[in-house]
Amino acid sequence: MNTIELNPTAQLADKEVAAAGKISLYNRFNKFAESQAKNRAGWFMASLLWQGVLCLPVPAFLLYYYNAPIWILFVTVLLFFINLVAGMAGTKTTTVLGLLLAGTLVNLAMILVFVL
Repeated sequence: MNTIELNPTAQLADKEVAAAGKISLYNRFNKFAESQAKNRAGWFMASLLWQGVLCLPVPAFLLYYYNAPIWILFVTVLLFFINLVAGMAGTKTTTVLGLLLAGTLVNLAMILVFVL
């Protein structure tokens, strides 16, 4: 005798994936950031350390060795203080991680533009 087993949770999961369409990088980033909500203070400290230790020396390096314009100093310091204020204001983890990512990409772009 054949039995039919119903698995309604599998159907709901399929409908959810179908409704969301493709899983984008942005959606994956948001899911990760939301899962890290309990670690917001840790991400704020990591962001400050990353920006302060690795990104703030970038203008000095570029100004001294590659004769870069002074505006890169202002951009880097502005990114650092935006990160600082956003973390101290208690913004969501998504915002803190997004600012960390944006600041890192801007600094990497400046390095690539002036060094290469």
